[in-house]
Amino acid sequence: MNTFAMKNWEENIVSGTDGGPRVAYAHATLAYSGLIEGESIVDYLLYYAGEGYDGDGTTAPGFERVEGSVDGRKGSFVIKHDTGFDTKGISSTFSVVEGSGTGELAGITGTGTATGVLGEPTMSYTFDYSL
Repeated sequence: MNTFAMKNWEENIVSGTDGGPRVAYAHATLAYSGLIEGESIVDYLLYYAGEGYDGDGTTAPGFERVEGSVDGRKGSFVIKHDTGFDTKGISSTFSVVEGSGTGELAGITGTGTATGVLGEPTMSYTFDYSL
């Protein structure tokens, strides 16, 4: 099973006020297991419409640098996310940034998805890639 766990999440308001319409920046560390083994750093730009808004219909762009291995091949690569979120969880599609692979992952391309329920210890992902 392909899963990842949130090791930390730091979120700060960039513009606006807590409880009102605002833009926030989030910086997180994730730990992957399964097809991808390793850790990553991800940065998101988030939008909240205000008090009582559950996020439904909102997507957050993000970039994530993964360092570890894919199917036993070691290196790193960057993925670009479009992540939807609401009070129940997340749903993301992502793609490998062209030319970002290093080491044995040089030349990697691919796409995937990530889904999960807020509050659960792990979330699941899919990843279709080629080298």
